[in-house]
Amino acid sequence: MSQSPGGCRRPVSLLASCLLVAGLLGACASPGSNADGSDTPEVRTLVQQHGGPEAKQWQAPAGESVGDARQRLLSHPLDADAAQRLALLNNPNLEAALAALDVSTAQRQQMALWPNPTLGLGRVVEGQQVEIERLLRIDLWSLVTLPWRLQWQDRQLALGRLQTAQEVLRLNAEVRRAWVRAVAAQQTADYLAQVQEAAEAAAELGQAMVRAGNWSRLQQAREQAVLADIRAQLQRSRLQAQASREQLIRLLGLESGELLQLPAQLPALPDALQPAPDYEAQALRERLDVRAAQDEYRHVAASMGFTRVTGYVSAFELGAGYNTVTSPGNRDSKRIFEIAVPLPLFDQGQARQARAEAQLRLGQARVREVAVLARSEARTRWQAWQSAWALARHYETEVLPLRRQLSDETLLRYNGMLLSVWDLLSETRSTLLSVNAAIEARRDFWLADTDLRLALNGTSPGALSLTAPQGAAPTAPPQGH
Repeated sequence: MSQSPGGCRRPVSLLASCLLVAGLLGACASPGSNADGSDTPEVRTLVQQHGGPEAKQWQAPAGESVGDARQRLLSHPLDADAAQRLALLNNPNLEAALAALDVSTAQRQQMALWPNPTLGLGRVVEGQQVEIERLLRIDLWSLVTLPWRLQWQDRQLALGRLQTAQEVLRLNAEVRRAWVRAVAAQQTADYLAQVQEAAEAAAELGQAMVRAGNWSRLQQAREQAVLADIRAQLQRSRLQAQASREQLIRLLGLESGELLQLPAQLPALPDALQPAPDYEAQALRERLDVRAAQDEYRHVAASMGFTRVTGYVSAFELGAGYNTVTSPGNRDSKRIFEIAVPLPLFDQGQARQARAEAQLRLGQARVREVAVLARSEARTRWQAWQSAWALARHYETEVLPLRRQLSDETLLRYNGMLLSVWDLLSETRSTLLSVNAAIEARRDFWLADTDLRLALNGTSPGALSLTAPQGAAPTAPPQGH
């Protein structure tokens, strides 16, 4: 620290200049994504670009509150698109994810601000001599690293948007899956109830014939066993229907399911499948988890130079002020200039450099891992989608028409007294069970269709967020020692 005698005006001017520079730098360093400080519009755009709902579906129509929009959607049977829109309006987990992104945005904005200058004041009294100390210290290292920190903030915000958009796409897909399962489970329960009615009719008829002596107890026991098995299946199907409905209610953010209405059956199958695209290339090009891994690797690679520099210099502070010494009949002022730089004697950044290199290798491995996963899931989901469509189509074009033909022929022969009532009831049960299998096949196709869309355009359908584990993400730039 050096001192030099002088008057008061120059130190005062120096302090005022430093404060002015600090204020201007702080204003220039204030970043902002939107006027309201929210990144939700960017997330909406990302979701829409990758097969999700349009941005206007995230909000209630003009002149309508969220509650009114929810009541309107629930006033009629909810299709899959309406269920997804209701989840966007009402799902608490989605609200929490968007709020967490805004919290991160505010934290990163704070991180990008230039630290406030430090003003020190002191008063020392020694006998009749009074010394007033004034010192303004400014962290110039933050000024030097401000551009890098702003870039770091922008990259972190971009990664946060990608991760939040992935969560929205997963929620969107999970709502559609839950809707498909709920509708299919209710449809299955309804058909099994019809199967049970046929079995009960057969059991009652068997009891009557046993009392008349026209039927053996063995035949009656067989019908009773069939009825008991069908009742058990119906109970399981009703329990599954209720569980699927409750899962959908939770995803929609509803307090109860009293107003929830579902269609009587699933949508029809498409008449034909689209030609096979280069789905592996599409997954690598469109998926957000692949893009996030690549961006994170580029982020780590770009930070290597800064890490090397901070290994030797990680702080630089400049202080300016003046002291006033007053004694009877005398007043003396001293200007003070102070520079503080850490000496890299023990810590020369070896550990930080090694950590950055390890993070770079980790980023490379993650890019490869996510790329392999994306290609594999694209192949798997595409094959499952084709197989599910072929199976559902087989039931609807071959199995069910054959069953209807057998039912018609059985009824015709029963009317001609060529077959017994037991043959008719047995054929009825078989037909209804085939219909139930066709419902399950159609359900599996729409589930596979949802997974394929997510695997090609969004993110991994069956995994959590592919983000770096704690401690592996790039750290904030050092603010000084």
